[in-house]
Amino acid sequence: MSTEQNPGNRPSETLREVVGLDSRPPKLGDSVLILVDYQNTYRTGVMALEGAEEALAAGARLLEKARAAGAPVVHIINDGGEGGPYDIRAHIGAISDEVAPKDGEPVVVKQFPNSFHLTELEQTLTELGAAPGSGKDLVIAGFMTHMCVNYTAQGAFNLGYRPTVVAETTATRSLATPAGTVLPAHDLQAAALTAITDLFGVVVPTVDALPA
Repeated sequence: MSTEQNPGNRPSETLREVVGLDSRPPKLGDSVLILVDYQNTYRTGVMALEGAEEALAAGARLLEKARAAGAPVVHIINDGGEGGPYDIRAHIGAISDEVAPKDGEPVVVKQFPNSFHLTELEQTLTELGAAPGSGKDLVIAGFMTHMCVNYTAQGAFNLGYRPTVVAETTATRSLATPAGTVLPAHDLQAAALTAITDLFGVVVPTVDALPA
């Protein structure tokens, strides 16, 4: 967009604003918390993320807050097969201890970035009283911001949910661009979260910004 079309180079309206979608954060106690891929693989080795430890600590605080508020919790784990960085049968692919499931909290196994694709997640949410149109919002935290968090938020939106992502609970990594330069993790993080806010969901900066 040119500066003539957008005087002062102000931010454009989001698609959510254009079509009149609600961008207020939900009450955590009236939502379901979905923790996406908080696996050990993102803390060390080839898949280590920048800011993973801080994001995981924030995710643990969010989990504690959700449990205290009586919100259902669903854990997502990516199964990449034996011997790789997503081997859920090994320590590298296991859910990190800080956010480990408690008895009764369902664990959904996926193999694609969208946690709804070819999984039991939608059925699980329905059993928890959170079918699309039920009035229950989804709060999403986890790894990686530009990948599974992004596509899970999109998948939720496409099914009729109103997802909210808690920014400080997410993290990503630096990547090479098609032009051969490096896109720093901080910039990719900001771009991914901004893309979500354009249409697919609400983004709140911190755990504390989400009403209990």
